[in-house]
This record gives sequence, structure tokens and C-alpha cells, in this order.
Amino acid sequence: MAVPKRRTSKSKKRMRRTHFKAKVPTLSPCPKCGEMRRPHRVCPNCGFYKGERRIEIED
Repeated sequence: MAVPKRRTSKSKKRMRRTHFKAKVPTLSPCPKCGEMRRPHRVCPNCGFYKGERRIEIED
């Protein structure tokens, strides 16, 4: 079985892991109420999606 001859340095390890980071979620304004929401999802503020009420929101 292959075993590394040398320990991986901190710098090499960190260079490899630079891509393992949390992404900022994409947000777009709701055309109905203007609240920021995730694209292609029902607005959690007003309950509309594509101009139709999909869920009932209690005030």
C-alpha cells in the first residue's frame, strides 16, 4: 500500500482546500413585494411565485 514519504505542508494543504468554502446564496428581489428571496422559490414574505399566490402567509 502506498504511504506518503513526507508530511503535507500547511501551505500545500491550504492551497488544496481553498475551494472548500461556503458560497453566498444568490438573492433576487420579489417582483410583488420587493423583499429579497432565492430565485425560483416562493417568496417567504408574501407567498407569491410567478404572479400567483402559492402559500398563505399569516400576518
